[in-house]
Amino acid sequence: MSFSAAIPQDLPLLVLIAGPYLSGTDGDPARIAANRARLEAAALPIYERGHLPMLGEWLALPIIHAAGGREPGDAVFHAYQYPVAERLLARCDAVLRLPGASRGADMDVARARARGLPVVHDVSELPLRPQGAQEARP
Repeated sequence: MSFSAAIPQDLPLLVLIAGPYLSGTDGDPARIAANRARLEAAALPIYERGHLPMLGEWLALPIIHAAGGREPGDAVFHAYQYPVAERLLARCDAVLRLPGASRGADMDVARARARGLPVVHDVSELPLRPQGAQEARP
């Protein structure tokens, strides 16, 4: 894995966090929320390494709701969730793939690799940027 030389060493990477969201939940809102919490738990460690974390759901869910989506996994959800993730990947610099079976996360990884983006499985694999955690600490 290598990080693009086109990105200056002092700039943060935009890192997509990919992992189970609906997978393994059987549509249970509490299990979906637990999956989302696991995804979001990776955001602070990515930020503390000096990067900008992103979840596809942070962008897709408002669009899905505006388009009339009523519940995770409905037809509107599927019409927007993966296309939003694909557009987002066009702007990302790397992907953090969290453990767990997930068709959507596997698609994100395949698309990232096709674009030549690095895919990491642990936050520690991301380069440390100089503006890391110290800028956010009081």
